[in-house]
Amino acid sequence: MSLTGGNRHDITQLMPLVESIPPVRGRRGRPRRRPDALYADRAYDSDGQLRGKGIDPHIARRGEEHGSGLGVYRWVVEQGFALLHWFRRLRVRWEIRDDIHEAFLRLACAIICFRRLVNLQLC
Repeated sequence: MSLTGGNRHDITQLMPLVESIPPVRGRRGRPRRRPDALYADRAYDSDGQLRGKGIDPHIARRGEEHGSGLGVYRWVVEQGFALLHWFRRLRVRWEIRDDIHEAFLRLACAIICFRRLVNLQLC
């Protein structure tokens, strides 16, 4: 996880994010270093770097109509952001120190996971 300013372009953080993905475990043998595919929105429309790493990008293009079909996969991410916005301290960043903001973010993620697990046990 990395924390950047709100005025940074998304594309500048794409490759550091892909490089920080841990090896994917699965079948026996050598673990894959990177995922096979990446789903992203229009902000990440530069896919030349990804193809060079062997990743198949599924990215909506700028200037094209909606309906690319990526919403089927992206709703999980949008729902995650909506859940994080339940916490007032995360809606707008008031903390000056990065470590305090990241601590509140991790705490919010833990609370969300705990609530999900409790709801699964009740069903």
